[in-house]
Amino acid sequence: MAKLSEEQLAQLKEMLQHRYLELREEVRGELERSGNQHYADVAGSVPDPGDESVADMIVDVDAALVDRQVNEMRGVEATLKRLAELNFGDCIECGGEIGFERLMALPTAERCVRCQELHEKTYSHEPNPTL
Repeated sequence: MAKLSEEQLAQLKEMLQHRYLELREEVRGELERSGNQHYADVAGSVPDPGDESVADMIVDVDAALVDRQVNEMRGVEATLKRLAELNFGDCIECGGEIGFERLMALPTAERCVRCQELHEKTYSHEPNPTL
């Protein structure tokens, strides 16, 4: 595990737990909102193709937003697990320390800056999912 003080670890753990609760509330809110917003309300009782397209797009955007939030929650859970198992703060590529400043900016970071930059350059050509 990276050489982080107990205070730094506690600070990062608190940030992660706070973010997890925020995400949980965001997902709950999105699901409640989308449950209250019926397709017919958005598209109208006799939808034309334009209204129907807009309604489909709204449903897709809501689903994508919830999916992003759930994926971030999974990342936070995995990070909290690494923290509990004392396997936190080490780069998964080179094994070096990630660094407290980077972890404060992105507590779920799995790579040091150098390895992350290399990873992004190497895999930037892969297609990104879109709506």
